[in-house]
This record gives sequence, C-alpha cells and structure tokens, in this order.
Amino acid sequence: METKRIWANFGVENLDRTTKFYTDLGFKPNGHNTNNELRSFLFGDDDFIIHFFVKEQFKWAVNGEMADLNIGNEIIFSLSAESKEEVDQWVTAVKNAGGKIFAEPQEYGKGYFFGFSDPDGHKFNFLYWPK
Repeated sequence: METKRIWANFGVENLDRTTKFYTDLGFKPNGHNTNNELRSFLFGDDDFIIHFFVKEQFKWAVNGEMADLNIGNEIIFSLSAESKEEVDQWVTAVKNAGGKIFAEPQEYGKGYFFGFSDPDGHKFNFLYWPK
C-alpha cells in the first residue's frame, strides 16, 4: 500500500466568512466552492488541500466534538515565505483579511516568522528560512 496524498480537514462556524478570508489572502479554491457543507483551498506549490467543513458536518465525520480553539490548539501549519520582506507583507495581508496575529514577526534561529489564526482560530505561521 502507498499513500498518494494527504490533506487537512477543519470545522468552521461560517463557510462564507472562511471563504472570504482565504480568498482575500489569495489562496486558490479547490473546485467551485459552492457546496453548503464544505469549501476547500489549495496551499503551496504541491497544492496541499485544506477542507473547511461546517461545524455540524465535521462533528458528524469525527463522531465527536470539535476542539475549543479559544482554550487550546489542535495543530499549526507552517507556510513558507521567500524572504523576510515577504513575511512582513503576509502580516499586512492577514490583518487586512481579518486574521488575528498571535506571534508578531520575529527572528527564529536563522529564520524569521509570525503566527496568526483564521477567524475560527485555526493556527498558521509564515516562515522564511534561508537556504
């Protein structure tokens, strides 16, 4: 057996809000994004897919409750940037799209990053790591 792809699935409160946030950041929709239970976007050169399900559909799929992201974390995805300047540009774009910055831009070893959460509390960071 061999796994061909991996993707992520998140639960969200409001599909339209989620769609606007990721569209405003310039992420490419995966398909038409007209489903009332699911929207998804492509991330990075390899088109990593993140599906965003309405909360009730997500709870059904996992046969349980969702994590409360106000008091804990589930995972953090790191997105690559080509330079420190690009990291700083992403900070502005995330703020303008309605994201919450939880870690301001800062040095990390040889790299530079900042952390943010989307309107539902899913956490990401943009990271520049020189070669």
